[in-house]
Amino acid sequence: MKLSELKALLPTLNNVQFQLENGTFVPEHFHITEVGFITKDFIDCGGTIRKEKVVSLQLWNANDFDHRLKPEKLLKIIALSEQHLNMEDAEIEVEYQSDTIGKYALEFGGTNFMLQSKTTACLASDKCGIPQEKQKVNLSELQTVPSSCCTPDSGCC
Repeated sequence: MKLSELKALLPTLNNVQFQLENGTFVPEHFHITEVGFITKDFIDCGGTIRKEKVVSLQLWNANDFDHRLKPEKLLKIIALSEQHLNMEDAEIEVEYQSDTIGKYALEFGGTNFMLQSKTTACLASDKCGIPQEKQKVNLSELQTVPSSCCTPDSGCC
């Protein structure tokens, strides 16, 4: 989800709720402790120079169980960040503490924001020497095409 999509959704909501892929919710007393605009310049293993830009939201839980972040307040935090950080309309990456700091993509599930697990990948697999993964096929699903010769009762053998 891009920042513009988040900003368009927030005015339509009564509450801001985040849900993990396993179905558990981020506690409703969470805080957004950081809004950032991150530019990452890097070179992949194939030698290609790349640039990635993301809007970062960091979620954090404290012991103030009565705290609730309302959509209007989040919009104000985003507006302040845009004003001071020269943010672009980039994809959102959410940081949230699990066993370690996890990074998640953000989607909207109709009523809740969904934290989608992110994975690493080789960006230069064509130059890396990593073999293509072979497609797994169940033999029972293969359709047999009758051949014009060498079928039972064809008399070719």
